[in-house]
Amino acid sequence: MSSSVWWITGASRGLGRALAEVVAARGDVAVATGRVLADLPSGAGIVPMALDVTDVAAVRATGEQIMREHGRLDVVVNNAGYGFVGAVEESTDGDLLRILDSNLLGAARVARAALPHLRATGSGRLIFVSTVGAVGTMPLLGLYNASKWALEGLAEALAGEVAEHGVRVSIVEPGGIDTAWGTGSMQFAHPLAVYDGLRERQFGTAAVPWAAEGTGGGTAPADVAVAIVEHATDPADERLRVLLGDDAPAMVAAALQARLDDYRRDPRFADAERSGQGA
Repeated sequence: MSSSVWWITGASRGLGRALAEVVAARGDVAVATGRVLADLPSGAGIVPMALDVTDVAAVRATGEQIMREHGRLDVVVNNAGYGFVGAVEESTDGDLLRILDSNLLGAARVARAALPHLRATGSGRLIFVSTVGAVGTMPLLGLYNASKWALEGLAEALAGEVAEHGVRVSIVEPGGIDTAWGTGSMQFAHPLAVYDGLRERQFGTAAVPWAAEGTGGGTAPADVAVAIVEHATDPADERLRVLLGDDAPAMVAAALQARLDDYRRDPRFADAERSGQGA
């Protein structure tokens, strides 16, 4: 059987890079795209291609180039994106538009570029890298949360649209990953002093931006990458949402419980819930 071809966005570092390495190590082809790929090794299954997912024409051209050079496309991993720290009041329209352009619209562009090729074979997998922050929220991460909540809405609807064509959609929700996401990759709003106390309580510092040394803490990116590959290549694993990392299940459970507790303040919801449980 020919090697599978993966298109991985945001592969210059962190989870995307780890995923490209895991994919290549299993004998598949990892087309690793990102804005800056200077230090990403090529060969041995990794094919670097420069790509900014906010460039509509470039995304379309990349999908066509993959098909010309490899003749197939099996798995697409929408991993490109970034985090943003700032209170809603501190943010600007430009801040919101930029993060949506990268985290949401970029993923939609890649999906649209890949889908004709996946549908033509009646198979394939589209994977959207989300976060446990798309289930709950955290103060000062509202713009990032909004981009990922929107991403999950798009991906879940897409899953229902393409299932009959043999294309499967997955949303992976990592908890903390030991990468530079929270340091070197993070962007920040211009701070207002009124939120310094909240920043101190939330992050341990009121400084913006904080120091770019160290890592984000959490599960090793290679372990998360292995879990994504195992899910993507297991035909029996039909989950839409996939929790990744040791801390993810508890974080999602707490967020969902808080939402249910809020809904249950409406007696009609509690009645409907009880009626459904008894059916």
